[in-house]
Amino acid sequence: MSSHPVEFHPSRSAVLAQVAQAAPQAWPLADIVALFNLPFNDLLFRAQQVHRENFDAQDIELATLMSIKTGGCPEDCGYCPQAARYDTGVVAQKILPLDEVLSAARMAKESGATRFCMGAAWREPKDRDLEHVEEMVREVKALGLETCATLGMLGEGQAQRLKDAGLDYYNHNLDTSPELYGDIITTRDYENRLDTLGRVRGAGIKVCSGGIIGMGESREQRAGLVAQLANMLPYPESVPVNNLVQVKGTPLYGTDPLDLFEFVRTIAVARITMPKARVRLSAGRREMGDAIQALCFLAGANSIFYGDKLLTTGNPDAEADRALLAKLGMHTRHTVSDARCDVTN
Repeated sequence: MSSHPVEFHPSRSAVLAQVAQAAPQAWPLADIVALFNLPFNDLLFRAQQVHRENFDAQDIELATLMSIKTGGCPEDCGYCPQAARYDTGVVAQKILPLDEVLSAARMAKESGATRFCMGAAWREPKDRDLEHVEEMVREVKALGLETCATLGMLGEGQAQRLKDAGLDYYNHNLDTSPELYGDIITTRDYENRLDTLGRVRGAGIKVCSGGIIGMGESREQRAGLVAQLANMLPYPESVPVNNLVQVKGTPLYGTDPLDLFEFVRTIAVARITMPKARVRLSAGRREMGDAIQALCFLAGANSIFYGDKLLTTGNPDAEADRALLAKLGMHTRHTVSDARCDVTN
């Protein structure tokens, strides 16, 4: 597959057509590669200008991610310790009871999080599974939190059920560029990803979609991922950018680590090409250190996952995050207006 704007067969429903269109192409791949190739200071200066035009530059959104069903996934994503076929020490568990999820949501809110994300290691949820998630969404939303879910691929009607339950965001990452995708995952294809995003957008749920970098891709392939996201109409409201957390037992364990300045570049390019999106500094923060995280905020990241764990991998603890934000003079979203957050192209 190419990294041109996403195209759908004319026979597909209008719902899927809402995800992306062939024209006009807002961000040609060559233009995104050119951004990546700018001198580092020039790239960050441009990204910070775009950021300030659309957000309070000191504003950080705190989101908490909880695994509501861990392990046992039949997929073969090369980065994921929850795949049943890899020996990573992750023990498969059934879906959590509602009271345990609500307890975690209350704690997240008390700690300052404004969005609570629920993740389940499924290829796609069965209808009986969705009933449990719908109840969680309703109850978490009743606490005054934004709700997000990442449950794998969604079938016909499932996105609408989640919308009816009150779901605000659905996360379904593209992971990488179309050219590299088949080297990372073979149990589904890029079109499966796009189909789910089409159903989510068609149901009126906001889209959370980004990717993982540091999986051995080239700079042009990183640009290809950004091109796929930035040329969606509209582009995602939330764009999580993950740095690969290498887990022993997964196929990508032992991959040469990414230069962290390249990670900062990716944040900056995402900010420039998707100016009104929440660009989330996601997995891999614990390995970055304070200085690189500060550069990511300068490059336009304005959301972080908050808490000591992201599904099954470690994350900086809340106290460390609060100390870093205080050191940088930044404040969290729940203390400021978020009126400039709507996405338009």
